[in-house]
Amino acid sequence: MKFAVTSKGDPTSNELTHKIRTYLLDFQLEYDEDQPDIVISVGGDGTLLYAFHRYRSRLEKTAFVGVHTGHLGFYADWVPDEIEKLVIAIAKTPYQVVEYPLLEVIIRYVGGGREARYLALNECTVKSVSGTLVMDVEIRGDLFETFRGDGLCISTPSGSTAYNKALGGAILHPSLEAIQVAEMASINNRVFRTIGSPLILPAHHTCMLKPVNNVDFQITIDHLSLLHKDVKSIQCRVADEKIRFARFRPFPFWKRVRESFIN
Repeated sequence: MKFAVTSKGDPTSNELTHKIRTYLLDFQLEYDEDQPDIVISVGGDGTLLYAFHRYRSRLEKTAFVGVHTGHLGFYADWVPDEIEKLVIAIAKTPYQVVEYPLLEVIIRYVGGGREARYLALNECTVKSVSGTLVMDVEIRGDLFETFRGDGLCISTPSGSTAYNKALGGAILHPSLEAIQVAEMASINNRVFRTIGSPLILPAHHTCMLKPVNNVDFQITIDHLSLLHKDVKSIQCRVADEKIRFARFRPFPFWKRVRESFIN
């Protein structure tokens, strides 16, 4: 089996990365940064997001596992004291593959013939570079509302505990095939109205955002922030691709939610 290890870059994560690589090489596994079967992320959720985007062209062939060296994460379910146990599990134990849905974002531009496609593990956010964001929101081809406010956040179920939660969105179990649309400080008065609640769309529904004004947009895809000009539309839906996690033991999602936000 081929493996790769990504590190957050701090001394603790780098030391653990070196240990994991050395131990797995001792077990006769092959280190391959280009075409790994399994990627071990050492750091936190941000480190795993980086690894996901690095290997997004190999999602059908590469599985991910996370080791957290800081605060408890939702994607990193092993701790530094368990490194030896994890290494033995990777080297000796067939692992279960758990697949979670991703968000597909397609940005089309004025003039036609040009588009950009992205995959997000957590979320996509859309904001106007200057002033209020004004967007027509279409669901399944029908106008649902004209949004006015600071911005919109479209998240995956596994990303529902991140920025989406801070916006008052619902926490979804990561196995659900859906996306969620949450508002950022919408304008609601006697003239302008929005739904004011998060929307959860199933896999067969597409959300289309169409600018009302000719402005530039700041669009984030997970941790990547991008400036887009001449945007005609932003299409969001559940992607055909999925992320694959290597599970060597149970990963109780609701227990992780409780430990992260309540205990």
